[in-house]
Amino acid sequence: MTLARPLANSLFPAATALAAALILTGCSPVSPTAGAGDDAGTPVAGGTLVYASGDAEPSCLDPHVGGNYPQALVSSQYLETLYTKNAEGLLVPWLAEDSTVSDDGLTRTVKIRAGISFTDGTALDAEAVKSNFEHLLDPSTASSTGYLALGKIDSMKVTDTNTLELRLKTPDNSLLESFSMPWVSIESPTALKRPQAENCASPVGTGPFKVESWKKQESVNLVRNDAYISPDPSAANAGKAHLDSITWRFIPEAATRYAALQSGEVQVIDNAQPDAIAAAGKIASIKHLDAPRPGAANRIELNSSKAPFNDVNVREAFIHAVNVNASIDSLFFDTAPRSYSPLSSVEPLAYSEEKLFNYDPAKAGELLDAAGWKRRDAEGYRVKDGARLSLNFPVSTSQSIPAEQSLFEQMQATAKESGIEIKINLLDVSSWYGDLAKNNYNLVSAPYTKVGPSVLAILFHSDSTIPAPSGYFANLSQVKNENLDALLDAAGTTKDEEQRKELYAQVQKQVLEGYYVLPLYDQQNHFLYSDKLKNVGSTTAVATPLFVDAWLAN
Repeated sequence: MTLARPLANSLFPAATALAAALILTGCSPVSPTAGAGDDAGTPVAGGTLVYASGDAEPSCLDPHVGGNYPQALVSSQYLETLYTKNAEGLLVPWLAEDSTVSDDGLTRTVKIRAGISFTDGTALDAEAVKSNFEHLLDPSTASSTGYLALGKIDSMKVTDTNTLELRLKTPDNSLLESFSMPWVSIESPTALKRPQAENCASPVGTGPFKVESWKKQESVNLVRNDAYISPDPSAANAGKAHLDSITWRFIPEAATRYAALQSGEVQVIDNAQPDAIAAAGKIASIKHLDAPRPGAANRIELNSSKAPFNDVNVREAFIHAVNVNASIDSLFFDTAPRSYSPLSSVEPLAYSEEKLFNYDPAKAGELLDAAGWKRRDAEGYRVKDGARLSLNFPVSTSQSIPAEQSLFEQMQATAKESGIEIKINLLDVSSWYGDLAKNNYNLVSAPYTKVGPSVLAILFHSDSTIPAPSGYFANLSQVKNENLDALLDAAGTTKDEEQRKELYAQVQKQVLEGYYVLPLYDQQNHFLYSDKLKNVGSTTAVATPLFVDAWLAN
């Protein structure tokens, strides 16, 4: 099964999702993005779905705190967002009813849908949404993704029970896109008043499931919300989920996850490895959901703030010294098409420049010679002023799958032929964050998921070298360029769709031609599941699967 999504790999496709985002004032909700149906039959009520995740176990089940993809995966089952995306990739209201923006772009008014309650009985209203935004923007929450997404909100005012008025510091044409992300999900304001540790253990939302218990380093147990009402009254299943419960297990080892799926011990696994996907394609009882994430492409960022990558010639030389395509071909079994853009292929405004990223050791050598790295030491590595051309590459083992780690090792081997040493340092996620915070890296692969092209500002605006309250900063290539900042500011504030597209194209062109990043492929989001699990394919705007409509065949 392949996720239904808008396809766009260059500057030119029409940005229909953007048009909807800019003018949306009162659309009826439509069910979240769904894959093509392959599960005909009458739903069976009951049963427990066992999901096995290979991502790092969240330290907090509240995606407001921090804000990473493993949190989004599990929290999408019990929390919901103000907006979502439909099967055509268009933004539509969900917990919101509609939204309008003033002519000057500085006031956004959001109508909240009536008649919905959190699972603790608290009513969803404008005051509840205001409390959530305050929680996200409070430095003590230590949010990163949500905090950055709402960063242009200056003040908030509840004008009636279901109306929230947001005053912005500058216009923000990506705000509705931000409202569609799980890291900006809406939680019970009553529950948010609890100590953070308590809320981390059992966030309270409006979703089809709720958190019953969490046994750390093992599983999260979710049970059905019997009072659930879908915000989409036209949904085939507008009421409670078919499943009784979901057991969300954490199984870090890829082979163990796949074996558990084959044996029937679990019904869904994420972080499916390329070889397992290829093998599963020959097994009728295992299905595949391919759901690339929006926002940034998976890429390696080159730290331009210090030597040797403060020299653009060395950055370009590195790009030409690594044979990425050959490694992808040998390691990924056609599951990861090569990217040449900073943005995911599911982003309509993605812009590519393939010609910049060819493997050309001769060109790499010329550039390194010109940069003064002419001599080689006894091991064949280039030296300059007594120092070896050596690159520190910390790798998070929970965020880079084994095939990707093998890709990095092959890059290490081809770079050596050009005289570049790459020191790969495999780390747990906490140590990896520590290296980033200490600027102890020259190369880094850091996935960043956000709906819409405004992710480019988070990744490349000089303001984004300043850490969020969580301590994380997203501009890991550490670009500081006034012209680029001006383009990003204009792209994020314009009300003109064509101008926005052109500005973001210019941004991507500058990033690519500055050799600040080495694009690899879309952020991999492959799920394998048992054919006994029916009606799979619905996802959130950030491509996390939803199971409200899923059911288990007897």
